Amino acid sequence: MNVQTSRALLAACVLLIGTACHRSSHSPSEPAAMQGNDDTPGVTVEALVVRDVREVPAEPARPAPAPPPAAELREESRRSRDSLVSRASEKLRNLMGAGASVQSLSGTDGPSLSLSAARPAHSFEQEAKRSALPPARDGNRFQGMEPNPYVRTADDALSTFAIDVDTASYSVSRRYLMQGALPPADAVRVEEFLNAFTYRYPAPRREPFSVHLEGAPSPLTSGRTLLKVGVQGRQVSRADRKPANLVFLVDTSGSMNHPDKLPLAIDALKLLVKNLNEHDTIALTTYAGSTRDVLPPTPATEYTRIYRALDSLRSGGGTAMGAGLTTAYAHALKGAGSGRNSRVIVLTDGDANLGRNLTPDAMLESVKAGVEEGVTLTTIGLGMGNYRDDLLERLANRGNGNAFYIDSMKEARRVFETRLAGTLEVIAKDVKIQVEFNPKAVSGYRLLGYENRDIADEDFRDDKVDAGEIGAGHSVTALYEVALTGKDDTLATVRVRAKAPTGTRATESAFTFGRDRLSSTLEGASPDLRFAAAVAMTAEVLRRAPDSESISLERAHRLAKGSIQRDEDRAEFVKLLESVQQLSSRVALSPSPAPRHAPMPEHAY
Repeated sequence: MNVQTSRALLAACVLLIGTACHRSSHSPSEPAAMQGNDDTPGVTVEALVVRDVREVPAEPARPAPAPPPAAELREESRRSRDSLVSRASEKLRNLMGAGASVQSLSGTDGPSLSLSAARPAHSFEQEAKRSALPPARDGNRFQGMEPNPYVRTADDALSTFAIDVDTASYSVSRRYLMQGALPPADAVRVEEFLNAFTYRYPAPRREPFSVHLEGAPSPLTSGRTLLKVGVQGRQVSRADRKPANLVFLVDTSGSMNHPDKLPLAIDALKLLVKNLNEHDTIALTTYAGSTRDVLPPTPATEYTRIYRALDSLRSGGGTAMGAGLTTAYAHALKGAGSGRNSRVIVLTDGDANLGRNLTPDAMLESVKAGVEEGVTLTTIGLGMGNYRDDLLERLANRGNGNAFYIDSMKEARRVFETRLAGTLEVIAKDVKIQVEFNPKAVSGYRLLGYENRDIADEDFRDDKVDAGEIGAGHSVTALYEVALTGKDDTLATVRVRAKAPTGTRATESAFTFGRDRLSSTLEGASPDLRFAAAVAMTAEVLRRAPDSESISLERAHRLAKGSIQRDEDRAEFVKLLESVQQLSSRVALSPSPAPRHAPMPEHAY
């Protein structure tokens, strides 16, 4: 018997018992008034674990006896009621299993049954609550961007952008899909979908990163070609990682009072602490209506003291996020230095409603000195209902850091365990990529994603212009859809410019993207390119990009499924893509109007 059926039968059982108990508490002159009444006053169910359900045998019909005196009627009614309640209690106690509690309570409205069951283990209970949370509700805020247009190479041969290793967009979209809803179009950023996965790019030998170039026919638009630019950061072992000076800034306002917010933040931080080194230090600051220093800088090996401080956190009050950042950066500055990684890690739903600094610009302006001294920022988004993705993503960009969204301990392990070195240690900062297309080989191009990381072409070599950071072991992937023309061998020149983590002057490297790097078919390309193509196709559909109605999700599914290569994250994506197929078949995904730009020449298509 399945759980749903068991619950239905048990509900019927409770209803019958409650009705019988209610009726037995009235005199025989009242049954006529009770006929057809489905209410069950006095029957309350506090918690229930269904293990088995058996029918309660109905009492055989008996002829009505002659009316006895009133006193005898009341006594008989009381005995009958107590007997029914006793038998019902025993029946439900057997159904609910060991550890259950069933109490009979008296009241002026008749008897009642109070039921409770043994609770499961804390971790299981918390995960169950988090997984059962409703999909995102109104109040979540995302900053949408108009998709990049196609550009004639003859008009502008240069495409310049800052790298981005954030993954929050993919994580929050995954949550929508896992709960049976399509994410808002504004929540989808193609680059964060692409960079949520690892790719098998060659490791750099001496430089901080290596560059991998590859192309094949595009699955997005017939007749075009997909070019992939992949950047792989140098790996840093746990033993070789610089000591980290971490300041946990935890939002403890009233909006954090939900299983997938403050409780999940505490569990995620405990996981991070377990993966730190003996030379790392941790400080804990909270903010609600005001800021509070909970834990001074403490060696990461003092687990008991740190866990006790985390477990003491409670939610309540307003959200003075700007004041919290100011305090956290002041602590981080004290431990900053060339031999240490000093980072502020903010865990919040992003809501900010108190204080003077309510916008990313105002918040970061107040901590500008810390950013200039090398303090980096990681924002961890939590929960739904008032989630401020627009705020957290901009904060991370301005704070020389990264933005993540954590909805489960599985995602916490990705951020704070599997990719911890990249999260904590920057190997190159202000990393810019500029692709110069050859007009003799490429007549037009379009960059998929990175709309909010666009940099003016003339600022590529201006070292004062801020750009993105890449952490140890992180990979960055960018896709271009281009229209090929002519027979020239060189399609483009890819330039990467970056500074050392504490440097002020950037170095530049150039790589030639030749026609010999193209595969004749997409199915014959590397698993990395096939999978990246499938991810980009899905993201384009979800964000309702122009011309996305021509994208085949069925082909995207084939490409992704054929390039899993025993990667759990890729396998999970394939399942999510199946959800997208099912949901999009029920909901019309109308593409956004095409961005204003000059049409590409006919031969480019």
